[in-house]
Amino acid sequence: MNYEKAQIEKKNDLITRAKSIVSKIETEERELTDAEAQELAEIRDDVRKIKEKLNLLEEIDMMDEKELKVDKKPPRLDDCKTDVDKKRELEDNETRAFENFIRGYVVHERAGELTPAAGSGQALIPTTIANRIIKKVYDISPILERSSKYNVKGNLQLPYYDTTDSNIAVDYQEEFEELASSNGKFTTITLTGYLAGALSKISRSLINNSNFDIVGFVVDEMAYSIKRFIEKELLNPTDPTHKVTGLSDLTNTLTSTSSTAITADEIIQLKDQIKDEFQGNAIWIMSPATRTALRLLKDSVGRYLLQDDITAPFGSTLLGKPVHVSDNMPNMAAGNTAIYYGDMRGLATKFSEDINIEVLRERFATQHAVGVVGWFEFDSKVEDAQKIAALVMKSA
Repeated sequence: MNYEKAQIEKKNDLITRAKSIVSKIETEERELTDAEAQELAEIRDDVRKIKEKLNLLEEIDMMDEKELKVDKKPPRLDDCKTDVDKKRELEDNETRAFENFIRGYVVHERAGELTPAAGSGQALIPTTIANRIIKKVYDISPILERSSKYNVKGNLQLPYYDTTDSNIAVDYQEEFEELASSNGKFTTITLTGYLAGALSKISRSLINNSNFDIVGFVVDEMAYSIKRFIEKELLNPTDPTHKVTGLSDLTNTLTSTSSTAITADEIIQLKDQIKDEFQGNAIWIMSPATRTALRLLKDSVGRYLLQDDITAPFGSTLLGKPVHVSDNMPNMAAGNTAIYYGDMRGLATKFSEDINIEVLRERFATQHAVGVVGWFEFDSKVEDAQKIAALVMKSA
């Protein structure tokens, strides 16, 4: 019993240490260092080993209590596996099966493996691979990752309390006098769903190279293609009248005095459009050309407003906040929205279904290629206009 108690205390100490590391990086809003990642990996392995020991001891105690016969079969190896071990084994099986299918190897119909449709030469990518693609999309698209995400089917109505015309009044009052009622009103934001698809073709020459990481390549290619499309629709929608509106209907805007340039005063005014309550997670979003122009801006004492900062999430800061650059943002030109600033949780994004990825091995055979197609359904609208502001260039 003393040994079990010591092992449990050791496991709890390891878990406490891991939570401390995670809490620290979340508070500092940064990525894991190599040393922290290594330490977390070691903690995970140590906790897994301790759990296996405790499970084995528990099974031995149960055998003793039930006075098992000598010829009783020992517990199967699978019974000693933790949920983490089983999940890791399933992921490995699915990844291996997916790679085999792309390379044209035989795929057995076994739990956790890829099964091609009969005679179709195509198959759905396993959940493990699809989840890696989705995670990659979030990792490389801070706009989508920071937005308020909803994963529901059908239409989604979000209530919004509008206090533009009136608000709840609070004032001194005398006894036996009636309170004057005044209040805002609830409106709703409706998110529907618009179908989108992405197609990527992979050279068979790459596939036939056994040293090439084909799984990593597919994940990166599909994630980047989907990220580029979604980010564009959030920042600069193709058809906001009939499709996804994203940030295009933002009402909290500031218009520049020039149609081709931005001043330091306007940058300060734009930042102050957002209340201090929502400044904590705020970021700047602009095009590369706009960032280049802002690098030349100085404050009243000659200091550059935009600073390079290797500790910042995107490598540079403007008035103390991270600057994210996107090719999907318009440049500084008459009538364009050149900059967004604020907490991107004010933007709601809804996915009606998970991203479905399929591999097409036969369709592009005449091109000596294999196709990978992704389907998803999503919508996006401004959920809370107080959290995000836009700088719009003066019309010509």
